[in-house]
Amino acid sequence: MKKYIINIKTLVLFLTLGLGFTSCSDEFLDRPSEDGYVSDQFYSTDEQVERTTYGMYGKMWAPFYTKCFYALSELSSGNCLAYADGPELIQFKLTSDSFILSDPWRSCFGVVAQSNNLINTLETNAGPNVSQAVIKNTVAEAHFFRAISYFYLVRLFGPVPIIEDNLALAKNPMVNTNRIEDVYKFIENDLKYAAANLKSKVRSRTAGDENIFVTQGSAESFLAKVYLYQKKYSDAKQMAEKVIASGEFDLLPNFADLFLTSKNNNHESIYSWQWSGAIGEYQGGNFSNVQYGLDILNDGASYGATYVPSNDIQDAFEVGDLRRKESYLIYGDEYPNIKADGVVGFKVDKVKYPSLLDNTGAAVKKYVVGQVTGETGPVDNWGGMNNCNYIMRYADLLLIHAEAVMAGANETTDAAAKESYNKVRRRAGLAELGLNVPLTKSALFQERRVEFAFEGEFWYDLGRLPRAEAIEIVSKQDRGFDSQGVKHYTPVETDFIFPKPEIDVRKNPKLKEAPVPYVFK
Repeated sequence: MKKYIINIKTLVLFLTLGLGFTSCSDEFLDRPSEDGYVSDQFYSTDEQVERTTYGMYGKMWAPFYTKCFYALSELSSGNCLAYADGPELIQFKLTSDSFILSDPWRSCFGVVAQSNNLINTLETNAGPNVSQAVIKNTVAEAHFFRAISYFYLVRLFGPVPIIEDNLALAKNPMVNTNRIEDVYKFIENDLKYAAANLKSKVRSRTAGDENIFVTQGSAESFLAKVYLYQKKYSDAKQMAEKVIASGEFDLLPNFADLFLTSKNNNHESIYSWQWSGAIGEYQGGNFSNVQYGLDILNDGASYGATYVPSNDIQDAFEVGDLRRKESYLIYGDEYPNIKADGVVGFKVDKVKYPSLLDNTGAAVKKYVVGQVTGETGPVDNWGGMNNCNYIMRYADLLLIHAEAVMAGANETTDAAAKESYNKVRRRAGLAELGLNVPLTKSALFQERRVEFAFEGEFWYDLGRLPRAEAIEIVSKQDRGFDSQGVKHYTPVETDFIFPKPEIDVRKNPKLKEAPVPYVFK
């Protein structure tokens, strides 16, 4: 009997939490032992092999997502303000010993470690009854998840070590970082492999579990995005158009439906992280209802609305934008299906709740589903819920396509680019660009900001602008609570790449050295 043991020491080096997985669906809550596997017990069936990737659909990202995901992106970008969990990001005073840096590092390299295990050993350790099609798809999933991990790492930390062999790292954990251009090439290679080997499908137009898994179209969508970040506009355009033409994804007609628990894994979702309040584990549920939602919208938590919308992001929405009410709430808004303060049907009533919105006159609504109802599903002991969170959705691909056609210019009159942009505007109930009106870079950038507000995207958009342009945008933002008055903070160039976690630098001083070229196999 052949025994396959995951190298726990290697996983510790990566600071991973383990192999658990939670999902919006209970069938994804089962998980294997973390100590080791006997091949004819665990890898003897297709289902057992398929489950090896489940942690990378949710649970393994939990340390990153629970507090740090929105702190790093929404506070840094000026979309949100906070008194706790990262207020130093607002003033660009984050230090390298903050958990806000170490938790994302830990999550991402944990996913890298698990991906490497599957890529390097699955073919050998799967039993004879496991189909080659399942092995092929599972290894392709591992390449996809490794690419996503490095995409976050390179955008957050700049040069990072490229790790393909866990055992080699265990023998020699002192490794250099690699050049940013090499990290992007590595991401591209992984996504190309995933696109060539993942299953292809058209997403069901009924939201549900069958849409959870990543596909060829998921990999190609991210590949278009990675091309765009590198200013490979022709490649980004070609890849985006391929996915658009495939018909696999589409916009959900009603923007508000995107954030209903019952609409988890809809056909706009290209890749989402899966959570469940039913699992009863810390970091098993989606914490957005706590981090964003007011106390009266929470069960099992009394510290809601850690992050609140800045005045700056509130001003970014146009009058009549249907996304506004579903992105942030203000006095006078009504949500008939949301349970708040023990009652279904929530009106943000200033007479009833005179101090509810004291910070900036608003609270985040996006991803906030309210207290438990039949719609929301259960809540865990920490306030975690069942709703998924988007890592990429089809609206992003449409705007990537428009920007790729623009190819770095300040504007375009290209009809296809304008139509991709107009589709997003149309759903938001806003005026479309007319026949003779060009699409401008500033309009597209603005559209991205409001479409993906509070989804963890805007900081990365700022990061790919020329530094002087990004600094000018940020320095003009109002980053103060109402009680403070208008506050401006001006970042410097180095603020757009975060320092590597001090705890990891102490373990591996080479992280402080200049990056080296990566030797590709």
